[in-house]
Amino acid sequence: MSNPNSLVTIHMVASLDGFIARRDGRVDWLETADEFAGGDTMDSEYMDAFLKTIDCYVMGSRTYETALDFEAKGLGWVYGDKPTFVLTRRELRKTRDTVEFYSGDLVGLVNGRLRPTFRSIWFVGGGAVSGTQNLCSGQTLGVYAGI
Repeated sequence: MSNPNSLVTIHMVASLDGFIARRDGRVDWLETADEFAGGDTMDSEYMDAFLKTIDCYVMGSRTYETALDFEAKGLGWVYGDKPTFVLTRRELRKTRDTVEFYSGDLVGLVNGRLRPTFRSIWFVGGGAVSGTQNLCSGQTLGVYAGI
C-alpha cells in the first residue's frame, strides 16, 4: 500500500539549449566548484541538512555512469549511503550495496515498493527521468530543473 505522506520529486538538469550533455557526450559543465559569482559559496551545513531529508534516489543508467565517473575523478559519490535505484536494461558495474538495478514497471516500483518504505523519493538526472512527471498520477511534489 502506498504511503500517502510519501513525496516524489523530479530533479532534472539541462543546459540552456535543452540538453544535458555536449554533442560529444561530455557533461564537464556539471563539474563545478561550490563558488559562485560575487564570491558566494555553497553552505555545506545547509546542503548536508537538505540531503538528509532525501530517503532514496531513482536514476537512469547514464546518470549512474556519470556519477561513477565523477567519483573516479575524486568528486565523491554524491548519493551517500542512501538507497539508489538505477533504471536500466543493461549490465552495469555495481560499486556499493546501496545500489539496485531495476528494469521492470516504473509505476509498480514507485507505488508498490518505494512509497510504502520511503517518504522522500528523488528522481535525478535527465533522459530517463524526464518522462516521469505523470508517473504518480499527479502525486509528484515538484519538478526541479537546474539550468
